[in-house]
Amino acid sequence: MKRIIIIVGVLLLIYIGYRIYRIYTLDKGLDKLLSEGAIILDVRTENEYKMGHIEGSLNISLGEIRNRYTELDTAKTYITVCSHGLRSVKAENILKEKGFKKVYNGGAWNDLQESVFFRH
Repeated sequence: MKRIIIIVGVLLLIYIGYRIYRIYTLDKGLDKLLSEGAIILDVRTENEYKMGHIEGSLNISLGEIRNRYTELDTAKTYITVCSHGLRSVKAENILKEKGFKKVYNGGAWNDLQESVFFRH
């Protein structure tokens, strides 16, 4: 019984940590950037994108970003998203290495959609 309580406690702490992380990373002015014309860059695969995405977002997969970054305007603001937030961080770093100054990680696309587009 003690072991079950410990496991449940650890899982609860992990979940609370994730929720705090999610709130922190998604509440950093992304809604303001979007209202100022930021472009959502979805770096999931084409098939993932077809299964669901934020309306108006641009899809260039992480695997293609090093070859296709020239299609993007370095003067524009981009918010990278993916399924869980890992690929979007990698894409953000790649674009910054390529000279993009205004690139932000939006994390998981559905979290960004919930927090920004369905807020209020």
